Amino acid sequence: MEQTLKITSVLSDPTRYYIYQYITKRHKDVTVQEIADNFDIHPNVARLHLSKLEDVNMLISETKKTGKGGRPSRLYRLSDEVIQLHFPFRDYQLLSKIAMTTMMSLGEAGKKALYMTGKRFGEELIEQEISRHSHMSAEMTFEHKLNSIKNAATLAGFYPEFESNSEKTKIYFQIFNCPFKEVAMEHTETVCNMHYEFLRGMFESLFGEIELIEKENMFTGCDSCSYQAVIAQ
Repeated sequence: MEQTLKITSVLSDPTRYYIYQYITKRHKDVTVQEIADNFDIHPNVARLHLSKLEDVNMLISETKKTGKGGRPSRLYRLSDEVIQLHFPFRDYQLLSKIAMTTMMSLGEAGKKALYMTGKRFGEELIEQEISRHSHMSAEMTFEHKLNSIKNAATLAGFYPEFESNSEKTKIYFQIFNCPFKEVAMEHTETVCNMHYEFLRGMFESLFGEIELIEKENMFTGCDSCSYQAVIAQ
């Protein structure tokens, strides 16, 4: 409870909250000066906000040389600690582990059911996104479909980046946050395969049949999970 009170106190400052939000979407280390410039505040004030976030383990920092001479810079980035606030307490992470262990105990049938369910939930996420924008015409353009994928992925907490080729036949995207990370650390292959099907469900809901190719995986030491979706012609 004491840690919860500390976190809520730290995030009660609007500027500090938006700084944390900025860092979660930045995907890179940030400096005091970068935060000061982006939020139009004095570097000393920026340093105070960053220190407050570090005090409650929401950020971590280290000093590195920039290669430009002068004093080393202190770089801040997100910590790996999961910040969850529930009143009263709820342990959904434990529930996820119990569910995952149960599915794995069923062997191949359990895995198949998990992957099929993952794909169905990906489809439902897109359906929800489209229903929020009922003004869209039945014939959505490529840009509308891509924006729907972006919005749904962002709401799901993936912190994604998207781009497509000029022919609109391939979509490249990176995911910088795995919402299933803590469970995936114990069940990497199974959770990653379920996540793959989840993403495939999202894309096929809008683009029909696709080939989804995994390029990088954060659980093999990469900075992100990256994919290429090839749209069938």
